[in-house]
Formats: sequence, C-alpha cells, structure tokens
Amino acid sequence: MQIVITTVPMNKNSFFYKAFNLYYEGFRNMTLGRTLWAIIIIKLFIIFVVLKLFFFPNFLKQHADGDEAGYVATELTDRAK
Repeated sequence: MQIVITTVPMNKNSFFYKAFNLYYEGFRNMTLGRTLWAIIIIKLFIIFVVLKLFFFPNFLKQHADGDEAGYVATELTDRAK
C-alpha cells in the first residue's frame, strides 16, 4: 500500500492566502513589535505562573483529605440549608 500526499496550490487571490500573508509579512518585518511581544509573554508568565504559585493555594487539596467530590457536595448542601 502506497500513500501519496499531494499539495493543492493556494490561489493568491483567496482570502486565506491574503490573511496568512498579512500576518507572515507583519511578524517577519517587525522590529519594535518583538520587544513588545517579549514584554507580553513575560507579563503572562508572571500572571499565570508566579501569582498562581504564591497567592492561590490549592484550597480543595488542603481541606478535602483525598475526597474532593464528597467535600464539595457537603459544602454545597450545608450552605444551601
């Protein structure tokens, strides 16, 4: 059994080609943008990793003692009363 992979040439007037080319050329030619993207990535790292580690402890793991589903069910039913 032989697998043949063929590629379909993309029409240069199609929407997808124009959209891809816009982003490709834009990212390839940017100078100040690379610095801005680096700042954005560093900020996202700080937000999602550092803040998560230090300011949002795993409350459920500390209080459930292995039975997370039971703990949540108990808390929901007790608060509903």
